[in-house]
Formats: sequence, structure tokens, C-alpha cells
Amino acid sequence: MTSQPVPPPSSAVPAAVSRSLVVKSTAGLERPEATNQAFTVAAAAVAAGVEVSVWLTGESAWFGLPGRASELELEHATALPDLLDVILSAGTVTVCTQCAVRRGITEADLLPGVRIAGASVFVEEALRPGAQALVY
Repeated sequence: MTSQPVPPPSSAVPAAVSRSLVVKSTAGLERPEATNQAFTVAAAAVAAGVEVSVWLTGESAWFGLPGRASELELEHATALPDLLDVILSAGTVTVCTQCAVRRGITEADLLPGVRIAGASVFVEEALRPGAQALVY
């Protein structure tokens, strides 16, 4: 008869890995529901105390500029500027380097707290232990 392994006592189990969320938004005004969903999920995670990083790529890059988030209107949804404010209050918002260059966006154009960074930084964030990446 073989014995079953005994699980370690709960005090010997390592502490849970801190969770983080990386959200990539690829859409802009042409896909308002997808755009709003990305920002809503990110803002909800910030409100829940999760470490959040939002990446604005493609047409979403425009939302890193002052006043641009207010251009997106979606019935029965929280206004994009309000969601962006929540995210910026405790999270990170990044505009993709290549997307910024293609649109003529510079650091000087961005909202306070928004940065420009490239794929290597995105990969680093997405591959951290405990990270969950979502793409909209």
C-alpha cells in the first residue's frame, strides 16, 4: 500500500503572488464598445486595488491627449474621461511608441501621467509573475 503525499500546512504555503492587470486597447472612436470595455475593466480593477497598466495602441493612442477621450460617446456607459481619471489616479497609461510616431504624438502632447513606451516594456509588464493581459 502506498501512502498519499501529505500537503504542507497552510503556514508553509508561499504567500499569494500579487496580481496585476495589463490592458491593451487597440480601438478608437470606430469601435466605441470595445474601447469603453477596455477602460471600464481597467478602472474596475483600479477600484479593486489591483495594479493596472493600460496600453493605448492604434486609434486608442489618441485618448492619451487632452480632450480626446470626451469625443467617445456610448449610451449607457460611464464617460471615457471619467474612466481615464480613475485609471490615472492609481494606474499607468502608456501610448505605444510606434503608434505615437505614426500619429505625430509626442510626450509634450500627452495628458499628465501618460507616457510613451515600446513593445519591450509591454512584454516586461505582461510577463511579470501574477500578471494578466487583456487585449480589446
